[in-house]
Amino acid sequence: MNARAFLVRGLLVGLLAGIAAFAVAYAVGEPHVERAIALEEAGGVAATSDEETADHPHEAGTPAHSHGGGGDGGASVSRPTQRTWGLATGTLAIGVALGGLVALVAAGTLGRLGRLTPRQSTAAVALVGFTAFALVPFLKYPATPPAVGSGDTIGERTGYYFLFLLISLAVGIGAVVVATRLWQRRGAFEAVAIAATGYVAVMIVAGELMPTVNEVGDFPADELWFFRRASLYTLAMMWAVIGVGLTALVGRLHEQAASVAARRELAASL
Repeated sequence: MNARAFLVRGLLVGLLAGIAAFAVAYAVGEPHVERAIALEEAGGVAATSDEETADHPHEAGTPAHSHGGGGDGGASVSRPTQRTWGLATGTLAIGVALGGLVALVAAGTLGRLGRLTPRQSTAAVALVGFTAFALVPFLKYPATPPAVGSGDTIGERTGYYFLFLLISLAVGIGAVVVATRLWQRRGAFEAVAIAATGYVAVMIVAGELMPTVNEVGDFPADELWFFRRASLYTLAMMWAVIGVGLTALVGRLHEQAASVAARRELAASL
């Protein structure tokens, strides 16, 4: 079991995760994007720049919007293209990259997470990754639909998000290290409980200290909630496919490697 074997499997499950995330984003998320754009064009909320979607690079499956169509000065990419091929390209690219990254991290942590088997350590990496990389940053700085937020603060808000993301990743890695070191002395349950509690406590403090972004204006609260819920569904689907798929493939790989090793040992003993 080497890093290459992990990477190949990670890229494969990442591709499948991208397809699944596209299906969720298209079916659940895109209708709310369309309604948000309609509200903005109708003048129901304060308009913002078409660069708004650059504010949240973490919105997997949430495409940039366009007011344009033909030659009315809108974006060169039409909405039908954005919500189909553009959305699919984005989710597939993110899925493959994320799957490969999770696989490499899982390969690097193999044998370093206490007495966890390869299958268990891979599942742990995926779970910690989803929590620290996707879920917690989303809770502090959630995705926003078109028509929400000022174009003048895009850079500032993006900086806040990435800073909080880095803090979450650093604290998450620290929690894993603490749990690993406490494993032998305190047992698995206490080690995980202490590390998880510490992570939550630190991130609560960090979340309270980080600036709060409130640029919703008069955008309908229910539509905002539905959009953010759909964005979270998309993230969860992508990570679920990567976590479950990679864990299954790594477990099978480990069983095959163990079977080969057992046969060689038996042959050597004859």
